[in-house]
Amino acid sequence: MSFLFNKFINNKLAILFAIIIGIYGCKSNTSSEQTAEQAPPALVKSADFNADSAYQFVQKQVDFGPRVPNTAQHRACGDYLVATLKKYGWQVVEQPFTATTYDGTKLNARNIIGSFNPQASKRILLTSHWDSRPFSDQDSLVKNKPVLAANDGASGVGVLLEIARVLSKEATKPDIGVDIIFFDAEDWGSSGSEDTGLEYSGFCLGSKHWAANKHNPNYTAYFGVLLDMVGAKDATFFKEGYSVQLANDTVRQVWATASRLGYSNYFIDETGGAITDDHVPVNKVARIPMIDIIHTHQNNMSKTFFDQWHTAHDTMEHIDPKTLKAVGQTLVQVLYQEAKDQPL
Repeated sequence: MSFLFNKFINNKLAILFAIIIGIYGCKSNTSSEQTAEQAPPALVKSADFNADSAYQFVQKQVDFGPRVPNTAQHRACGDYLVATLKKYGWQVVEQPFTATTYDGTKLNARNIIGSFNPQASKRILLTSHWDSRPFSDQDSLVKNKPVLAANDGASGVGVLLEIARVLSKEATKPDIGVDIIFFDAEDWGSSGSEDTGLEYSGFCLGSKHWAANKHNPNYTAYFGVLLDMVGAKDATFFKEGYSVQLANDTVRQVWATASRLGYSNYFIDETGGAITDDHVPVNKVARIPMIDIIHTHQNNMSKTFFDQWHTAHDTMEHIDPKTLKAVGQTLVQVLYQEAKDQPL
């Protein structure tokens, strides 16, 4: 009886073991199939973004001095931006306009639009503002001095100029259209102490004008990326709130690409605050899903942006080529991935 019982038990155990193995095998195969299906596409070979070249583009803008609208320095820098895009073979459109600031000042401004592969139907929009703030209202000593704006303005423009150079020089160019817009008159807004009653507190005048008066009335883009304050050492780019709300697919794409390139110490995988910036009118008026890559501090009520923001100390000594590289190489990779992975 004992033998028969043990044999019965052994047979039951053998059957149970076989069932468990079968179930585990099915689950393993299913899991492997799901993992394969969910795995991101391989990174395609992209062009190399040169951080030193981008740094020099930032330096060149700063060498003009503060690029405050209605000044000679502003006009000269604008001419330089136009000439540089043309030198790299980009089709350029200038969009002059008159803007009225929150304090009633009339600005002679211009948005500068450059187009790469202008015949392509699928287009990606990259933007930054190129003007300087006319006063250092966040400075503890010299509040009336115009901001040199190495980071808050020139860094984003420098990254985009390097992308323009890279795309023009590559033997194998991405089969996609790219547009760069340098928005003007972004930074002449209220410091917050005045109740202007104006949309965006008087900021974003150039992007607001372009969104309502696109250089090509039928222009559209698959998605857009705004760069703002992207050059400081050890910068942190949280997922900006409006970007997550209005263009979350693009947020995920850009942050995932940055992570795969090894830049997750810059592109933080957390949602930050919502910032009123040039991407807002592009989203809401032009109806183009655009995200904002912007340097912010998380959970710090006294310091939202980088330390030298809107002060006389926003100078070249605080610009780090490593940060420019992280942002620029991420965007170049996104462009090449988009050209390969998405239908035109």
